[in-house]
Order: sequence, then structure tokens, then C-alpha cells
Amino acid sequence: MDGFETLAERARALFDCGVAAADPAAAVRRGLTELSADPPGPGGRWQVIALGKAARAMTGAALSALPPGTDALVVTNHENAAPLAGAEVLGAGHPVPDAAGAVAAGRVEQALRALGPQDRLLALISGGGSALLPAPVAGISLADKAAVNRLLLGSGADIGQINLVRQALSRLKGGGWLRACRAPVVALILSDVPGDDLRVIASGPTVAPVGSRAEAAALCQRLGVWAALPEPVRAYLRASEPVVARALPPARNILVGSNALSLRAMVAAGAQAAPFALAGDVAQAAARIVAALAGLSRGAALVLGGETTVRLTGDGAGGRNQELALRVAVLAEESGLAGPWAFLAGGSDGRDGTTEATGGLVGPCTLAAMRRAGVDPMAALARNDSGPALAAAGAALVTGPTGTNVADLAVALRG
Repeated sequence: MDGFETLAERARALFDCGVAAADPAAAVRRGLTELSADPPGPGGRWQVIALGKAARAMTGAALSALPPGTDALVVTNHENAAPLAGAEVLGAGHPVPDAAGAVAAGRVEQALRALGPQDRLLALISGGGSALLPAPVAGISLADKAAVNRLLLGSGADIGQINLVRQALSRLKGGGWLRACRAPVVALILSDVPGDDLRVIASGPTVAPVGSRAEAAALCQRLGVWAALPEPVRAYLRASEPVVARALPPARNILVGSNALSLRAMVAAGAQAAPFALAGDVAQAAARIVAALAGLSRGAALVLGGETTVRLTGDGAGGRNQELALRVAVLAEESGLAGPWAFLAGGSDGRDGTTEATGGLVGPCTLAAMRRAGVDPMAALARNDSGPALAAAGAALVTGPTGTNVADLAVALRG
């Protein structure tokens, strides 16, 4: 146990290093030099609108550099929605949209429509924004949007696929902020998606959409969720695309932080980068990680970043990182992995799925502790119930909200 505790401390230190490297205030400060290139025109003003789990911290950094009295509107998850001097802060639901998010969407639209060509919009975008700002198109209710979101989250779809559908059903996603305002836009973007596709981050409010309605409909059919979609959603996705009535304002979209930057910080702290990303089905990802663990030399640490996907077969509690950690523990036992080892998987935002945990931190003793607590690991996986299983074994990783979001980080170590 002493060997595992030492490895666990190192794993947590490396994870914390990755989260610190994604500090949203520092990311904004890196991008603020872009604002001088196109200031407001005569009589114009700056308007800050921030969206995502890192929105509050990003706004604080921006307001420190903008003229006093700059209007700022922040939409973030309820856990991060603390007051901020000089800003209006609105909390909203994540990962499933809620009524508070719909109210926030109306407030954002109001602020966007008040802007003229002489004004400038500073958009601060971070992960989580897709669910936080539900603005369903005409004929589709918030309940319809929430149902679509639940179906997609349980379908095994990756974030790019999920946001293709979300964009098609929204007034504000997929360039919706540009359609709603006339002011030129500078967007500073903190990426939570593998590959940093700006169209996917928070469903791309200031960039072109991922795809068309027809592509979204075809994807839902491939994922096997088409028949379960609310009828108004199916009817809308079958309809033809509207014609854009006017030219959109110019927009500069600037990436200021990402998962890759966090991984580089973890490598600088003494780890080595894995030759593969956290991606694809969680069971397959666990198999790759256990194989990599088996090949690690003593004292080595391997770091990974990205997002896996989970296809729900049960109604348990947990998230992709907790399920990944539990699957690694099971496969390590089945493969007879010898000697001290540890594996940590966590969300950089401090939240994993529907539980309060960030992820899981497992080792050779985890499954034995779980069984002593009366929990069958395989039965827990079959129910997608990794959260309570890890908690019973003292293997849940809990950090609380971090105020940032650059997808998931993982650490594998051998003693």
C-alpha cells in the first residue's frame, strides 16, 4: 500500500499541474494583445460575453484590461456561478440543459442585438457552453433539446458528433452569435475538444457550423437514436436549410488554451507523453492503457489527454473517467499486471458525469477494497455504475470545480 500511496501522490501532482496549465485567466491574458488591432469606432463600446465552465475566470482577466465600465455578461455552470465585480453572472445546467440556461440564452441574445457596427464584441468561449446556452429553434421546446442531449450522451457519440446535432437545433450555436449581432467579434477560445476544432468547442457560437441539418439527421440514424428523437426534432432536421438574410460581421477566432498545452506542462514536470490519445470507446481505451502500463519501466509516468466515449447499457451513476479508471483496474487484474502501479483519469473541469467526483485513482488494491465493501466490479460496469463502486473503495478522485475545462487528463505510473 505504501508504494501505491507514493504513486498516487505523484499522479495527483501531475494532474494538478495539467489543470494549472489551463488557467483561464492566463489564457485570456495571452490573447488580449489582439484587441488593439480593431478597437471600437466613434461612440462605440466593448461588450464582453463569456460562455462555458471557465467563463467567470476569463471575464475577470478581460475586465482588468478593458476600459472601466465595460459591460460583461457571464454564463457558466451553476457550480462556478459566483458573483464577479463588474459582470452579470448567470448560472445554467450542465450536462443537461435547464430552464436557467434558456433564460441566459435570452439574455445573451438581447445583449448581442443591442450591438452596432461601431461596437466590438469580445467573446470568451470555453468548454461546456453547448449545454449551458440552450436556444432551441422555433417549434422545438427546451424539453425536446434536453431529450436529444440525453440520447446523444448515451449513444457513444463523440463531442464533434454531439455538437453537429446541437448546432442544427439552436439559434445561437454554429455561428449564431454572428447572426444575432452587427458588431465585429474577437473570440478568445479555451479548447476542451481533441484536435481543437473551433467549430466544436461550445458548439462554435462565433464560427461556421460543423455541418448541415441533413448531416445531423444522417448521424442520428447511424447512432440508432433517430426513432427516439422527439417528433418536432425529426421534422426540423428533415426540413431544408434557411437562406442567410445578411452578411455576417467579421470575426477573429483565437485559440488561447487547450488540452495539448496541459499535456506539455505535465511532460515538463517529469512525465512522458503517451503515443496515443484518450479517445474512442472507453473499454478499448482501457485496454490500450493497461498494455502501456505493462510496458512502462519502473518509476516512469505516462500522461494522456482527450475524451473517451461511453455507450450506456445501465442506469448507474458515474462518468467516462470513473468508468475508464474502473475498467483499467479490472483489466490490470485480469492480465496479472505485477508490481506497484497507479492510474488516474479525471476531467480538467473537476466534474465527471452525474457524480461529484472528478474521476478515479486506482491501483493494485482497488478491486479488493471494492469487494470488501460488498461491490462487484463487473456488475458495476454492466450497470455503468462506476461512481459508487470507486467511492466504496476509496478510489474516487474529488477536486471540486476547477474553473477551467480542457477535456480529460490521465496519468499511468509504475513503481
